[in-house]
Amino acid sequence: MTDKIKHLGIVESIDGSRLKVRILQTSACSSCSVKGHCSASEAKEKLIDVYNVLGLSCQSGQHVVISGTVSMGMKAVLLAFVIPFLVLVVSLFVCMMLTNDEMTSALISLCMLIPYYLIIYLCRGKLSRTFTFTLESINN
Repeated sequence: MTDKIKHLGIVESIDGSRLKVRILQTSACSSCSVKGHCSASEAKEKLIDVYNVLGLSCQSGQHVVISGTVSMGMKAVLLAFVIPFLVLVVSLFVCMMLTNDEMTSALISLCMLIPYYLIIYLCRGKLSRTFTFTLESINN
């Protein structure tokens, strides 16, 4: 198994060794033959900051391959899904033990996610340095 996540993209702008690359993010079922008849398949364009650490020469509009590590993807899943789920479940059980009221416990446990996402928002600068893609190669 490879330890890289790769995407094809198009260079939008260049600022020194930092590039803005537009990629097409597709859902897992986008390659299905019946995707035109299904509402589950979707695709979105994303602009990503990419660092040209290899010093490859490129220009705007050029097709490139960018890569990130699998561990970076796993860390993103942990921060976006696993930790909030644990915060929700643990706070729900603690509130149920303290209040014995389902409605109040549910509301309190949902409100416990607000500080978590606020902390994530305040740490976005540090997280942007952690989640970086690099320019791997240029497709002509």
